[in-house]
Amino acid sequence: MSELPGIVVTGASGRMGQMLVRTIAESGAARLVGALERAGHDWIGRDIGEAMGGAAIDVLVTDDPVEVFAKAQAVIDFTAPAATVAFAGLAAQARAVHVIGTTGLTEADLKAINAAARHAVIVRAGNMSLGVNLLVQLTKKVAAALDEDFDIEIIEAHHNQKVDAPSGTALMLGEAAAEGRGVKLADVRDSGRDGMTGARMRGNIGFAAIRGGDIVGDHDVLFAAKSEQITLRHRAMDRTVFAKGALKAALWGQDKSPGEYDMVDVLGL
Repeated sequence: MSELPGIVVTGASGRMGQMLVRTIAESGAARLVGALERAGHDWIGRDIGEAMGGAAIDVLVTDDPVEVFAKAQAVIDFTAPAATVAFAGLAAQARAVHVIGTTGLTEADLKAINAAARHAVIVRAGNMSLGVNLLVQLTKKVAAALDEDFDIEIIEAHHNQKVDAPSGTALMLGEAAAEGRGVKLADVRDSGRDGMTGARMRGNIGFAAIRGGDIVGDHDVLFAAKSEQITLRHRAMDRTVFAKGALKAALWGQDKSPGEYDMVDVLGL
């Protein structure tokens, strides 16, 4: 029996799911012990390697999370809010580290995840890449250094299949900017502008979302004053940056006490 941590990938047929399967298989630091999909999916009962168009790897796709979580040390989850909340409870019962990259979570979803974190390690982040998490820290510092003469706008772009907006990363950046200014994002958030909106309100943090083609993920934080502008930018060229970050989080969480963590904790930022 291998001593490498066993990991389950949820939503295994999706773009991120397949990237995670490949990343784990190539890592030499962990082993894939489960591939999960929704009931009725065409891949159920098939070897995940063959389903992805490659060689068999002796891991069958299943729709039973209880069975696969029981033999896992970690679960990596980039799915949908309702599924993620259910997985959080089941992963906690199995005492498996639950790495959550799912976005679009509501306050009720977050409360349920926080409750599960009392029993197991949960690492949740809107973005798992090192570069983005450095950008979050920089955004906080720049926002703290500049007054409200500088308007803050967060512009994000993603592929045309992304279902939520603003992106989870954009919201992370908005929270960082708000924290830097000592305010709550909910009080100053400005998004979805359309029509005769009137002048921009001083101190607000604006959001703009672009959707098109196969854009992996671009994020700009613009600080704009009367005579000068500062732009902080991160561009993801390949989803492997997210998969590698998620695997790093799964491994990092193995010896941690139950609780909810983020990538700032994982990366020591």
